[in-house]
Amino acid sequence: MNKKKYVILAVNPGSTSTKLAVYDDETERFRENIVHDQDALLAAEDTQSRMDMRIKAVRGALAAQGFDMASVSGVVGRGGLIPGLGMGGYYVNDVMRDVILSGKLISHASNLGALMARALADPIGVPSVIYDAVSADSLPEIARITGIPEIRRESFCHVLNSRAMARQYARSKGMRYEDMSLIVAHLGGGISVSAHKNGEIIDVITDDGGPFSPERAGSLPILYIIDMCFSGRYTREQVIRKQRGNGGLKALLGTSDCREIESRIKSGDERAATCYRAQAYQIAKGIGNLAPALNCKMDAIILTGGVAYSEMLTDMICEYVSALAPIVIMPGENEMRSLALGMLRILRGEEACAQYGGAERMSR
Repeated sequence: MNKKKYVILAVNPGSTSTKLAVYDDETERFRENIVHDQDALLAAEDTQSRMDMRIKAVRGALAAQGFDMASVSGVVGRGGLIPGLGMGGYYVNDVMRDVILSGKLISHASNLGALMARALADPIGVPSVIYDAVSADSLPEIARITGIPEIRRESFCHVLNSRAMARQYARSKGMRYEDMSLIVAHLGGGISVSAHKNGEIIDVITDDGGPFSPERAGSLPILYIIDMCFSGRYTREQVIRKQRGNGGLKALLGTSDCREIESRIKSGDERAATCYRAQAYQIAKGIGNLAPALNCKMDAIILTGGVAYSEMLTDMICEYVSALAPIVIMPGENEMRSLALGMLRILRGEEACAQYGGAERMSR
């Protein structure tokens, strides 16, 4: 008997662009990256206006491909910094829409993913879903407690790509992701490390709580940061930029381009070599820090993300952690395919999709 075929539209809004892709089941039909006019983005007064502008661009790109929206089985969007989410898929319902439009969330382009999915799906009567959102959180209580009662740890990491790579690795071994214990290090402009067990992320090192990266400062001695914040020399925004965007290798070496840094190392730049190894060392420390979350029994350590294409960097990381578990290098980010495959499992009934019920505490 023939299995029903599904056509899936995936949308992934970024800070300056929107990615879209159409899949026939697991097969990508086409992909577009729409670069938005920066002045128009800045001129948009609110979340709804920004979403409307992007939707118009998406519809235009789909029309240019001759794509018939009536053929779509479901629309999946990137999930943003929405509180109260677990792993996996959530329908974009009225509660989620109202939370995103409330103005209380941390500003991030990915928050628009849910609104865009719904705006594209509702007119044709198909489901709209977000999958493995940035804020998806399944940490146990023991992983949340900090030494300051007012501050609790939350799970912010590269959930979508990290879980997708873990699933892909499990399939390659003929196993279920839900039956494996894995550590996944996503190496990109920001770096996060996550511990996976029983199909959930049970602990994380966030991109501001661990290794420095090409553009982020990572974990820092807190008393020095307190002194910086109260020195009167920097605004809040300037301190944030030192941590995110202008930190890490960019601050140390004047560039976040790992290819340029490697070229400098090969030309004998000792400072570049030391800083690059320091990054590898900190990534390895992050991996080691999460080993106890899995009782130091890991099936594998996965290195993924765009920076994982650097053999120089991954070789150095392997030097430090190869004794812990087999290391698997799966470079690149696979967000569009990850979104589509999550939606496909939901449409096939292989995975449940939850209704969002909100959260008592908003992000700010």
